[in-house]
Amino acid sequence: MTATMGTSASFRLATEMFPERDRVEITREVYGRTVLRVDLDPLAPAQIDMRVRALPGLGIATGSSSEFRVHRTSSLIDNDDFVLLAALDGGSVMKHRGREEAVGNGQALMMSGEEVGLNLIGAGGFRFVNLSFSRKQLSPLIGDPAAVLMRPLPTQSGAMRLLLDYISSIQEVGDELTAEACHLAAAHVFDLAALAMGATRDAAQIARGRGVSVARLRAIKADIVAHGGHVDLSAQDVAARHGLSARYVRKLFESDGTSLIDFMMTQRLARAHRMLGDPRHAGRSITAIAYEAGFNDLSYFNRAFRRRYDATPSDVRAAACKH
Repeated sequence: MTATMGTSASFRLATEMFPERDRVEITREVYGRTVLRVDLDPLAPAQIDMRVRALPGLGIATGSSSEFRVHRTSSLIDNDDFVLLAALDGGSVMKHRGREEAVGNGQALMMSGEEVGLNLIGAGGFRFVNLSFSRKQLSPLIGDPAAVLMRPLPTQSGAMRLLLDYISSIQEVGDELTAEACHLAAAHVFDLAALAMGATRDAAQIARGRGVSVARLRAIKADIVAHGGHVDLSAQDVAARHGLSARYVRKLFESDGTSLIDFMMTQRLARAHRMLGDPRHAGRSITAIAYEAGFNDLSYFNRAFRRRYDATPSDVRAAACKH
């Protein structure tokens, strides 16, 4: 990615947003020459839907694409970046420095921005995560950057999995990141990328205390939110799903200024609040909603709900009925 985007720009690029006759040229100009410094040639009717984001020293593009030939000519070479491509679905063939590597589902590959390269996205297109790192910022964190280039990296476990999950959470935020959050997010991404590619000892120690912890906490929170903080979800259950100890999970929440119990309680109350305000649940009793949200004691539910929302469950339901 280039500095012309600024340090916190974010936008969606989808071919459906443009007239069919202009789709290829707009994609080539916006994503290819401005964002990734490559040229694009569609090998099928152009279909792209991606979110592009620029953070300090870092460019992110995630989404899906139809079949393309992506190549970098000498005029487009940028000496200050490393480019990482992760294939989430589908595949690609990368040709770089006289080598050719296939990047299929569950793999990622790193290339240098100082070389002419070629990327053929496989028939049917694919879903991807594309990252562009400042060479100046990433190189000191990696023991031997050259050893990582054109080497397939697994994405289903370890630091690379944490990196991709963290990228997904950043993209879901949309345009709401503050300047401070942008700098913190970029630091975490560099930490995780360095661990995934072979961090130096000092960088690894910093990353494990910063990037990895943040990424793990985000993943655990997302897991709890997906389950609505259900009463049957214990610390042991959460820890086991993420391959961690329950003690470590509790420490992650403590480092965030809260506790696992409080976070799960907040999610249960939020679930009850959503249901009480949803007309589809208007015929259900408050007791039934409280039970489904994970509360077995109605009196306790009422007290906790009032402390959290400064209103009773009946107040929330009555307000929803007026709209």
